[in-house]
Amino acid sequence: MPTKRKTTAARDSTAASESASKKSRASRARKPAQRSAESLGQMKEPKSPLPAQHQRKPGLESKLDPRPKYKAPYYKGSGKLAGKVALITGGDSGIGRAVAVLFAREGADVAITHLPQEAGDARETLAAIEAEGREAIAISGDITRQKFPTSAVKKTVSKLGKLDILVNNAAYQQHQEGLEDLSDEQWDRTFKTNIYGYFRMTKAVLPHLKKGSAIINTGSITGLDGSKELLDYSATKGAIHAFTKSLAQNLVEKGIRVNCVAPGPVWTPLNPSDQAAQDVAEFGADTPLKRPAQPEEIAPAFVYFASEIDSSYVTGEVLTLLGGETTAA
Repeated sequence: MPTKRKTTAARDSTAASESASKKSRASRARKPAQRSAESLGQMKEPKSPLPAQHQRKPGLESKLDPRPKYKAPYYKGSGKLAGKVALITGGDSGIGRAVAVLFAREGADVAITHLPQEAGDARETLAAIEAEGREAIAISGDITRQKFPTSAVKKTVSKLGKLDILVNNAAYQQHQEGLEDLSDEQWDRTFKTNIYGYFRMTKAVLPHLKKGSAIINTGSITGLDGSKELLDYSATKGAIHAFTKSLAQNLVEKGIRVNCVAPGPVWTPLNPSDQAAQDVAEFGADTPLKRPAQPEEIAPAFVYFASEIDSSYVTGEVLTLLGGETTAA
């Protein structure tokens, strides 16, 4: 009897060992997939405080530390914008660059506008679009100039054949502590860039748009909540939100959708070329996520609004992306 008990125990021990070995192999086989899921769900982004820094306007993405993320390596295109042509103002850097890359990844050819001082950033954006296998052109000029929007649209249609999507994105901002510090010149420049530019570019594009086309405006949380040191900028962003809703009503019967993306703080050249270096270091720290958004985190919202596949029933919306804030809109 003792011998049988030993033999039975040995068999049980061997079976347990084999079972444990199988579980270990299965666990090891699952780990790569688990790591991939973890990397997607817990992406590491730079948090505040960021390096203190300041640039002269208009600010260059190539000089930012850390560089804004725009490549969206985990985003997989699926042809949502195949055969489309998009024009993106301020597309050389920041949100505009990230949107240009994802539009190209979804199959669109892309034209971008930029200031002459931003030519270096624009070249990098063109290379990124072309790396996605799409055609790209850069159009240098100042959107505050009355005739520039018409010229930009003509160049886009001439080079790329048509126009289906407009992204109004170019912006100007400058903090001032009080109303008495805000000059007429700054007020005019902010409005001419942020709202006149949108109005004129939309007017120039409209004859080329058809049923299924889309207009997407870049708004801001400041246009909803205000910002005590951005009186003019906040006013223009509020105007953009109202312009979006009104234009959507105006164009709905033509089948042209108009929407707006209104983000909170985003790491782009706009703020380091505006605020003092130490203020830039704390940029985005007051959000629940304790950091500014990266452009690649904002760009998919523009794809959503541009794509008939995703948003054919959506027009006149202002979508907020606020890093955990839930009280806006």
